[in-house]
Amino acid sequence: MAVSTCTRVFPSFECRSESDFSGAPKVGGDGKQRRNRFSGGFKSARGTASFQVGLSSLIFRFPPNFVRQLSTKARRNCSNIGVAQIVAASWSNNPASAPAAAASAAAAAATAATEPTLPSVGDDVALVDKKVDLDVNVGVDFELEGLPNSKRSVFSYDGSVAIHAGERSGRGIVTDAITTPVVNTTAYFFDNTAQLIDFKEKRRASFEYGRYGNPTTVVAEEKISALEGAESTLIMASGMCASTVLLMALVPAGGHLVTTTDCYRKTRIFIETILPRMGITATVIDPADMGALESALNENKVSLFFTESPTNPFLRCVDIKLVSELCHKKGALVCIDGTFATPLNQKALFLGADLVLHSATKYLGGHNDVIAGCISGSMKLVSEVRNLHHVLGGALNPNAAYLIIRGMKTLHLRIKQQNSTGLRMAKILEAHPKVKRVYYPGLPSHPEHELAKRQMTGFGGVVSFEVDGDLDTTIKFVDSLRIPYIAPSFGGCESIVDQPAIMSYWDLPQSERLKYGIRDNLVRFSFGVEDFEDLKADVLQALESI
Repeated sequence: MAVSTCTRVFPSFECRSESDFSGAPKVGGDGKQRRNRFSGGFKSARGTASFQVGLSSLIFRFPPNFVRQLSTKARRNCSNIGVAQIVAASWSNNPASAPAAAASAAAAAATAATEPTLPSVGDDVALVDKKVDLDVNVGVDFELEGLPNSKRSVFSYDGSVAIHAGERSGRGIVTDAITTPVVNTTAYFFDNTAQLIDFKEKRRASFEYGRYGNPTTVVAEEKISALEGAESTLIMASGMCASTVLLMALVPAGGHLVTTTDCYRKTRIFIETILPRMGITATVIDPADMGALESALNENKVSLFFTESPTNPFLRCVDIKLVSELCHKKGALVCIDGTFATPLNQKALFLGADLVLHSATKYLGGHNDVIAGCISGSMKLVSEVRNLHHVLGGALNPNAAYLIIRGMKTLHLRIKQQNSTGLRMAKILEAHPKVKRVYYPGLPSHPEHELAKRQMTGFGGVVSFEVDGDLDTTIKFVDSLRIPYIAPSFGGCESIVDQPAIMSYWDLPQSERLKYGIRDNLVRFSFGVEDFEDLKADVLQALESI
């Protein structure tokens, strides 16, 4: 079970080092009761949450109102969901828990009645610090004891959530360190065989084996869940690992999925060459062609609509709300790869998607030093993917999880800078005589500009554009740049530039590349967090060289 979830979310429980559930306090040699120096509580909309932490393996004592909370939060990131179900059943048999359960149900109904909305963003605005609903994003409306009028002043904004979620209000690692420790272990031990049997019979929580979970990894998952407003997140070894495991887990053998023309090439290769071996077929549509989507839904038993928004490399945007409505009417799931948007610029789950996927290698990690991928959504769907993930492997190393946690603490600062630089550079490029066309959702010339303004609060730091010239002219432009690295990937602190015709499609002849819209003069520029004026000067001098 995800230990960090328990300490943060549930009121009135104790994490104890005793191997029983008696509730007896720990007594020191001098006869005095001992509390960890960080034992304390916070006032919650659902009561007062207190916690104690011991120095050995944690055993949980669960509160009477644990039943409803389990259904939405306690099983987040659980590799052994059965233990939560068993404990919930035992508490539900206790008549004393009925009033608390009724109150919890009323609170749940009140939360469900609140519909979160996304603000629009103007052409010249690139916002990321949008206020979000704590009941959705963090799970608890709380105020710290001793701080008056602090309700919603903690974790109310995405920037604070990215820094503190999964850590500040409790994590499953006993430490007084500010930063989350890296737990390097391949397995988790049991004190005796009785504990092992309790675990096997779902009465005790444990990761058991490193492939099934890790306390450091759980913190990263909790942080992403908080930003996305998700019940659960599963983090894996790469973005492609997340994509492929999700597709295999949610599309049955002989099933059908719908995807879009513009997408990451390796994803397309997997859909076109690997899934057919399982009898899975696909319909490929233009991102804006809702008529084609409706036809595909009517003519096939579609299990999943899977696409990026914005897409790679043309940054096309899908109407997530409309797509979700159309697919759900036909019983199809919707998964949005939001890597180019980030959870700060776009809330795909709020817009109606069932799942959101990220290559955490990009903006979430943000430092070009770690590879990871993640899936967020409901407990039910993420658990389906998690079950297959445990079989296939692809577990994220806890050291890599730490780098994701570290990177996300500056996510809001980086995205503000990259949103601003991306939009300003897109306007400069569009006005330049040596640039034929610019692809950027923040520009009025973009085919989905109005849609992007409705469902995004910023447009990101990646700008694609076509130089006025051929392959060699474009190579000269790229080679004349002094700041960006010529490399794949995007979203990091350092600016990166590439020619997709060479970087991603060089193995195909020009005629085949053109089928995907990849022209020889296409450039994808990922603007980092360098000073805008330096980047502007560098791009302009490179354009002048051609």
